[in-house]
Amino acid sequence: MTNKDTIIALATASGAGAIAVLRVSGPKAISVSNTLFKSIHDKNLLNQPTHTIHLGHIVDVDRVLDEVLVSIYKNPQSYTGEDVVEISCHGSSYIQQEILQLFIRNGCRSANPGEFTLRAFLNGKMDLSQAEAVADLIASDSAAAHQIAMQQMRGGFSSEIKKLREELLNFASLIELELDFSQEDVAFANKKELEILVQQLQLKTNILLESFKLGNVIKNGVQVAIVGKPNAGKSTLLNTLLNEQRALVSEIPGTTRDTVEELLNIDGVLYKLIDTAGIRQQTGDVIEQMGIDKSKEKIIQADIVIALFDVNTATPEQIHTWEKEIGLDKIILVGNKMDLTTANIVTNFNNFKNIVFISAKDKNNIEALKNAITQKVVGDQLKKEGTIVTNARHVSSLKKLLLALNDIETGLIQNVTGDLLALDIRQALHYLGTITGEITSEDQLDFIFSKFCIGK
Repeated sequence: MTNKDTIIALATASGAGAIAVLRVSGPKAISVSNTLFKSIHDKNLLNQPTHTIHLGHIVDVDRVLDEVLVSIYKNPQSYTGEDVVEISCHGSSYIQQEILQLFIRNGCRSANPGEFTLRAFLNGKMDLSQAEAVADLIASDSAAAHQIAMQQMRGGFSSEIKKLREELLNFASLIELELDFSQEDVAFANKKELEILVQQLQLKTNILLESFKLGNVIKNGVQVAIVGKPNAGKSTLLNTLLNEQRALVSEIPGTTRDTVEELLNIDGVLYKLIDTAGIRQQTGDVIEQMGIDKSKEKIIQADIVIALFDVNTATPEQIHTWEKEIGLDKIILVGNKMDLTTANIVTNFNNFKNIVFISAKDKNNIEALKNAITQKVVGDQLKKEGTIVTNARHVSSLKKLLLALNDIETGLIQNVTGDLLALDIRQALHYLGTITGEITSEDQLDFIFSKFCIGK
């Protein structure tokens, strides 16, 4: 798992651009670069201090490939913990490949996906959860996803896990010590304190597991289905939320035959809005019926359902049916076409809580609807201090940790022997270690880092 060769890869996105950056890491990074780089001030890169930038040319024998800036980062003060050189060249795809192949011919090899970050992990520059946060940061496409990835990359989640592990490790060592002196009937560990600690760890673990509901929707986006009867204004609402004419709008019922999906960013969270075909009991149109069936599928798949109704024609019975079939936990009731009625019609719906009344056509009260969506999905959780779990692998380990903690609690209640108790504690420590990478395997690392881009 420890590589001694020197690797190179394109660190910026492939394709033409203003500039491109190639990253080299390994024991020969500076020496190979020094051979191929000709400084305009005739500098020897081997003698230059770390964190310096030098102007010159990359030269293949007598052929100048490009004028470049070369940045030097000497170990251990680099991203990977090794000697690192970053070459900033012009963004021509031809230049990029010429420099890449030149370095490969001179003793470097092409990096594997995620190999730079893998080396950073193996060299102790970051733990495994921080390394995974690097991939999340690169993939983040909303302010909320970026915020969580940054917090985890800086060690927020790691700190939580390390605290749990240190507290449990302290008791594990005391119980192991008791086993060493078992013939002398000496007690080093206070079982009551251990019981309190286990309860605290169970609480913290449950909080982390619960946070995954929010973390998952922030990382992957939130599916929001807009449903209702034909001509309720679903397509008009979609267009209003997007502030563009994305869906076809008509007064003819059944105009929308297929689902229309678009992304909307609300307060830093991405929502996938799905405009569905109008749902009605009977239709003789086979194509429309297929659209209705697909709408029902989207309701099941969606995280949130905007149940849109025409305030002029809807009945309380219809809304009660929606609440029952969709569920209060995911439904947002929205009364549309307030521009075509008087305000006192609202009294017809007094028995229902939290209905948002809007005019999609006139764009009235749309901000209130956006606030209702935000409150349904994230509430004020993003404003609170604390770690939000976004990684399914971490969730799996936390669930196993919780089972191990439950076993410890049961053992304490049943007053089991120290060796059995120590076994359960070691199991809990094992699952904590799999999160941060203190306990891992080469196959697991290959799987995790294979999902990274090559230059990272």
